[in-house]
Amino acid sequence: MIPFANNARLIISLITCTTLVVPPNPHPTVSCAPAAHPHPAPGFITVPAGTYAIGKEGSSRNPQRTVHIDSFRIAIYETTNRQFAAFIATTHYLTDAERHHNAMVFEPGLEEFRWMQDSTANWRWPNGITRGGIQDRMDHPVTCITYNDALAYCAWAKVRLPTLEEWEVACRAGTKTDYFFGAEDSRIGEYANIWHGHDHLKADYTDGYMYTAPVGSFKPNPWGLYDMYGNVFEYCTGKLSPTESPGIAHGRGGSWWCSRNSCHSFNSYSIGSINIQASFSNLGFRIVTLR
Repeated sequence: MIPFANNARLIISLITCTTLVVPPNPHPTVSCAPAAHPHPAPGFITVPAGTYAIGKEGSSRNPQRTVHIDSFRIAIYETTNRQFAAFIATTHYLTDAERHHNAMVFEPGLEEFRWMQDSTANWRWPNGITRGGIQDRMDHPVTCITYNDALAYCAWAKVRLPTLEEWEVACRAGTKTDYFFGAEDSRIGEYANIWHGHDHLKADYTDGYMYTAPVGSFKPNPWGLYDMYGNVFEYCTGKLSPTESPGIAHGRGGSWWCSRNSCHSFNSYSIGSINIQASFSNLGFRIVTLR
């Protein structure tokens, strides 16, 4: 099973630019443009406190509602291999996949929602050793990490993960449609690294990437946040119900694997679920600063 599929499929530092304060509805100009690869500049936007509309009408997992959010600062980009490598170099932390050799990876030819375990896969070799490492992908999002690994990085960096609600407020950027660019997904290729093929039997390089893309390779949302859709699912904190198992984590935004025919979670409202000890090569995170 692949994480973050449709509901029935699933359970399984410095700031070198000016921080931007984002008003709830206007479309501001980002004060920190993405640097040319391979070194995108880190940065954050500030989302002001306020009441925001989130969810989707008729959804049992994420019903339509309004929420009050305190002000927070969220990273413009997903956390990269370069940033995660700095954490490892300082702490010598071993990820769950490095200890348990149980990361799940994908290669073209697998049937829909089928992934395979690769004992050689981890954040350094996110699709297994035979498919290459991260040496030339340091500014791609880090993957093959568990929810607990992401929390360990956050503790070291003195940051945190966004809550489910914060992530959606930042993603929507003041919009109320299913996508921050409109009601339909016809323009998704402008904003997200996704799978454009009808199925996953053949490799898909339609947008230039089969797996992850360097962060910031596609257009940002109206508030200047990149890769809110596609590239990798992003871990968030929070539960869908008070009785939900503590062994379940959630992520949002879709991934490079997601297509219109499978998963289709590259939108503002979907919420995926995964075991906190599971590692997949389409799953990463972005950070929020501490107050």
